[in-house]
Amino acid sequence: MVKQEIISLSTKNRCQWIDISPNVQKVIDNCGIKNGICSVISLHTTAAITVNENADPDVETDFFKKLAQLIPQREPFYRHAEGNSDSHLKASLVGLSTLVPVTNGSLVLGTWQSIYFCEFDGPRNRHVSVSIIGE
Repeated sequence: MVKQEIISLSTKNRCQWIDISPNVQKVIDNCGIKNGICSVISLHTTAAITVNENADPDVETDFFKKLAQLIPQREPFYRHAEGNSDSHLKASLVGLSTLVPVTNGSLVLGTWQSIYFCEFDGPRNRHVSVSIIGE
């Protein structure tokens, strides 16, 4: 069985993390699939999905500071006319998706792990596709 749903988000900053684990778990709760795999995909080229620590807010700060250091917002060689070349590069580097196992109707994540939507070109209205494949 396959179930799919789109999660809608509104970001408030140019760069930010949003913990979407509760949103994804709600999709699982409503679909009736108990065991399988959950695919979470950003539907945007300037946003990404990652799994990271949920207990220490400094991880988010470190994440965005290091990405800004590696990929500055402005570079003289950027050619993309919209001025968000860095956002496209960051999203590609982090990746647009993740797969998480589902066991007994719950996401299988470590104690300190959450699924994060990574905004690199906000604030914007965003969408994430969640697909659960299983039984």
